[in-house]
Amino acid sequence: MIFAAFMAALFSGLAVGAERVVDLPARAGITQRILVITPDHPKASVVLFAGGHGGLQITPDGTITWGKNNFLVRTRQMFADRGMTVAVVDAPSDRQNPPYLSGFRETSEHVTDIKAVIAWLRLQAKIPVWLVGTSRGTQSAAYVATQLSGVDGPDGLVLTSTILTDKKTVPVSEMPLGNLHIPVLVIHHEQDGCQACPPDMLPRFMGMFSSATRKELITVNGGFDKGEPCEAMAHHGFNGLEQDVVTRITDWINTSPIN
Repeated sequence: MIFAAFMAALFSGLAVGAERVVDLPARAGITQRILVITPDHPKASVVLFAGGHGGLQITPDGTITWGKNNFLVRTRQMFADRGMTVAVVDAPSDRQNPPYLSGFRETSEHVTDIKAVIAWLRLQAKIPVWLVGTSRGTQSAAYVATQLSGVDGPDGLVLTSTILTDKKTVPVSEMPLGNLHIPVLVIHHEQDGCQACPPDMLPRFMGMFSSATRKELITVNGGFDKGEPCEAMAHHGFNGLEQDVVTRITDWINTSPIN
């Protein structure tokens, strides 16, 4: 039954260009919803993890109920325009109520759900699959990458506005990053005012990717800083720098050798 559901999900995602919702069988009785954009002749696939509680509450018609302003959510079409198949991750079907992905990002169940997303994308096209997270989404992307490898895992990892310190959850800086044998790109705003993302921690943080096949830190400045420092329209969310940051990410993905 799971295989049949997986194949149904596979063929539901073949249309090109428009956004569409795909529900993937992940765990027993649990589905993982993603919002998908497939451009003509994609060069790579990107799995996008929003920050905050991560419960986008995507409706069957593709409406995003929460998190529309999140950096990766609001730039999803930019990634597609630059040749990326896009999969925006919602909370799974058993986490569609508060606290959504809060307290769930660093669990084996979350890893299983994203493993299904990676597998589905690989069936769509024989192109590299990258995990891309922003803010709290970096905890999902990084943790999954440390737990999956080979055909089950991603071909690369991109972390933007990374959670570097936190008292309530495990920050990315405390994950087993030395286990990563894939390319890793870190992008951070030099004036990020979010207390969980202090730029002065970045040099030590980059040293933790001791086995990455390629790694680079890109810092940006400028743009607009509006609202709370950890929110989407502050420097934390690359407000006003969206096109530049997406271009840097996609260029880096396209120039990274894949094992």
